[in-house]
Amino acid sequence: MIIETELNDGTPVCIRRVRREDEARLREGIARLSPQSRYLRFFSGMREAPPQVLRALASPDGHDHLAWGALRTDLAGTPALGVVHAFRDADAPESAEYSVAVVDEYHGRGLARLLTAVLLLDCAREGLAQFTVHILPENRPALALARSLGAEGAGFEGGVSVLEIDIAEALAALRAESDVPGLAAVFDQFGREALGAGDGAG
Repeated sequence: MIIETELNDGTPVCIRRVRREDEARLREGIARLSPQSRYLRFFSGMREAPPQVLRALASPDGHDHLAWGALRTDLAGTPALGVVHAFRDADAPESAEYSVAVVDEYHGRGLARLLTAVLLLDCAREGLAQFTVHILPENRPALALARSLGAEGAGFEGGVSVLEIDIAEALAALRAESDVPGLAAVFDQFGREALGAGDGAG
């Protein structure tokens, strides 16, 4: 399944499932993050993710690990702009750990919301009901995004805020968004393709 949409400034993007052959794209995307963004996403200043981490990030199975990436379709090589993941909790199978990362130059253009909407729709279809997200207290944009999705505080572990997001409530909040025009295309295309071709062409 491939979702064609655009950022708030009209930049065309496609959002599709992460594939094993995307490992190099993921490596390059992490390297393009600023040191601050890498620290806020991985809680570490590493410039490159360890090989085993990259393999895990690039190996979603579509049920216990769901992952989608955004590619810029009007540039050569269709560079990766961002990625979103959900890892199902083995002890609470209706819950998943959620994370999103966007290359710095694309911050503030609505991409995190577009990626999150696709992931929420996919997770709802896979029987998930809740996200858990770990966010450093200084990561104000991520906290704002989570709060806009209805996140509620669930604790504080090792200096990291733990929040829980109800997937149905988050989808309702995103459907009501008026300042991210690309969301309408996400909901429309995901709905049509999920009912029709399923996972065939993605």
